[in-house]
Amino acid sequence: MIEIKNIVKKYGNIYAVNDISFKIDAGEVVGFLGPNGAGKSTTMNILTGYLSATSGSAKIDGVDILENPIKAKRRIGFLPEQPPLYLDMTVNEYLSFVCDLKHCSLNHKKHIDEICEVVGISDVRGRIIGHLSKGYRQRVGIAQALVGNPPVLIFDEPTVGLDPKQIIEVRSLIRSLGKKHTVILSTHILSEVKAACDRIIVIDKGKIVADELTKDIGRAVKGTRKFSAKICGDPKTVIKILKGIDGIVAVSDQGQSEDDSREYIIEADSSIDIKKPLFYALCDARMPLVGLSAAGENLEEIFISIIDGNENDRRDGNAADLQA
Repeated sequence: MIEIKNIVKKYGNIYAVNDISFKIDAGEVVGFLGPNGAGKSTTMNILTGYLSATSGSAKIDGVDILENPIKAKRRIGFLPEQPPLYLDMTVNEYLSFVCDLKHCSLNHKKHIDEICEVVGISDVRGRIIGHLSKGYRQRVGIAQALVGNPPVLIFDEPTVGLDPKQIIEVRSLIRSLGKKHTVILSTHILSEVKAACDRIIVIDKGKIVADELTKDIGRAVKGTRKFSAKICGDPKTVIKILKGIDGIVAVSDQGQSEDDSREYIIEADSSIDIKKPLFYALCDARMPLVGLSAAGENLEEIFISIIDGNENDRRDGNAADLQA
């Protein structure tokens, strides 16, 4: 559905985006994550045709946005960080205007009715947009992105400035839109990604540094990861089995749990998936594994580890170049 190949965007000698590539399949909800200045908005603007690339290609549903921008844009609904609203119009007037602007072939009244119902703005359709709350304005911005029923939706920082209740509502809306659309959510708010996205792409200094399913994003961390495992059986035997599994570098016994199991903190090489070998080894020894979860690690910590790891790699590369 979306394919970016070797996109580069330069301003003089400065790279805003430096040779990035990724694909997003139909029906995926993908979080495009990175610190401020990483190249998120530049990539989004290239994808939507608002900005040209220095080199490379970006395709929407097989259509190159740079070669055939009108055809490609018809397949995109875009909500920029600042929603493109006309504050002196009513919601109805604005959405009708957007329908005309996009040359929407659907019945305008019926289509707008359906959109307002989906985004939860039916009760404010007759009100002037400038009189609406920030949360409702954001919903109107999402509504304009849905005009024409495009297969691809791109949201750039959709919850900036919203209160906690509004944030939860917008996240839920984005998640529901993912059932019928391919969605890219560009943000630096990690909780949004975890709540709404199936997959995470991390960009830093204009380069892709991680691309994983949300549940597997810890794999992108270099070094080790920690797990908490609850296991039934003799502690000495359990520790011996665990230490014999490829990828496990350290084990500590945390004592008796609330049942007849004991908790162990396992430190493992992040490049090796230990879950299946762990299960099979304990199964062969008839020592039930009754619980396994990440320990002392959340999305914020993973994100920081990825960015720090990328920075360390860059320093090591620069040092090697200097020595050469």
